[in-house]
Amino acid sequence: MSHAASVSTPPSVAPFVEPQRAVTGAWIAAFAAAWVGVWMGQLGPFRVALPLQVAAEVDGTANWTDPVVAFGVVSGIAGAAMILSFPIAGYLSDRTTSKLGRRRPWILGGSILFAVGLLALGFVQGLVLITVLWALALVGFSAVVAALTALINDQVPVRQRGWVSGWLSSPRAVGIILGAVLFTLVFTTVTVGYVVLAVALVVLVVPVMLFVKETPITADQRPAGSLLAGMWVSPKKHPDFAWTWVSGFLVNAGNALGTGLLLYYIAHELEFGDQARQAFLPLIVVYLVCVVASALILGRVSDRIARRKVFVIWGALLQALSALVLAFFTDYTITFAAAVFLGLGYGAYLSAGQALATQVIPHAHHRAKDLGIMNVAYQVPVAMAPLLGALIVAAVGGFSGLFLLAGFLTAIGAAVIALVAKVK
Repeated sequence: MSHAASVSTPPSVAPFVEPQRAVTGAWIAAFAAAWVGVWMGQLGPFRVALPLQVAAEVDGTANWTDPVVAFGVVSGIAGAAMILSFPIAGYLSDRTTSKLGRRRPWILGGSILFAVGLLALGFVQGLVLITVLWALALVGFSAVVAALTALINDQVPVRQRGWVSGWLSSPRAVGIILGAVLFTLVFTTVTVGYVVLAVALVVLVVPVMLFVKETPITADQRPAGSLLAGMWVSPKKHPDFAWTWVSGFLVNAGNALGTGLLLYYIAHELEFGDQARQAFLPLIVVYLVCVVASALILGRVSDRIARRKVFVIWGALLQALSALVLAFFTDYTITFAAAVFLGLGYGAYLSAGQALATQVIPHAHHRAKDLGIMNVAYQVPVAMAPLLGALIVAAVGGFSGLFLLAGFLTAIGAAVIALVAKVK
């Protein structure tokens, strides 16, 4: 048996039928490798490089919120491009008749566009160019994510989706750590960091291109329906999809608001000043270790007991508890407890929540498009959080109000997911 055959799991059923055949460990490894590249490429710049670039453009202002607001504007404009590109890329992927299948052409093409945007970001100055290129990169990111996520519905049986979703979620934490390390400790210039991320992204999607096989669709099998009509999923006809979307938006908005300005919280509220980055690194490591452990372990458990909602609800409530800790206790040591709660909660939410989302998709023929709409709920709050967070802190004169709002939104998101009826 050839190496490629040993690691691939070609679907043995029609492309629109729910898969029953388990994917192999090698399939999962290729899938996880692609997500490491994707999250490094998106979160490394978002958490470290882009704020540094934007801050350099507005250097000299007396108010610390000025660069945060400027970064929020850049992120918000790029986020608007992402809102459109997620469902559009998914819509086109669902209708792709390539011999490579419906997903892999978009994984490859999106990765190349994403990498080009990252490469160019390392060589430009000026807020306009930074905004345009980051938006371009996020369009590529959206195409990759829409196609990769749809592979779960296409090829992973429901009994494995918590485990596989854990391998979608935990690379998010790995990507943050590797991206942050590359930009802060390894490379002396932002340019080199961007080049390495772009190359790593393309290299890490190669295993999916080589070893994940798809059943192509014919022109006659292409789903009917216009793009504009497909952008609307009726909450009345598909209430579980709607409740999952609303819950995802609220929980991710709460998480993004609670974590997006933590570095500034440490610098200004906890008064670490120039030592904030050194104080922030141990916290982020604790948080991300908890995310990885929780996503993988609880995602597997949710498969074994065939339950999703309990992990989503308690995962969201743990995040709300973390926000309340930060709101009422202004102490560096206690922030580690908040990091643990946040990491354990977010990991559980990511793995079980992603698995649940795949089970409420309305139409098998529109998987990538519907998951693209769902991804808007997960990604857009992250893009909008820096601007909203800075405005809230400036308006209330401190961080407590921000953390209280984050906790409130996350708790409401936990309550909303309980309304999903067809998934336990």
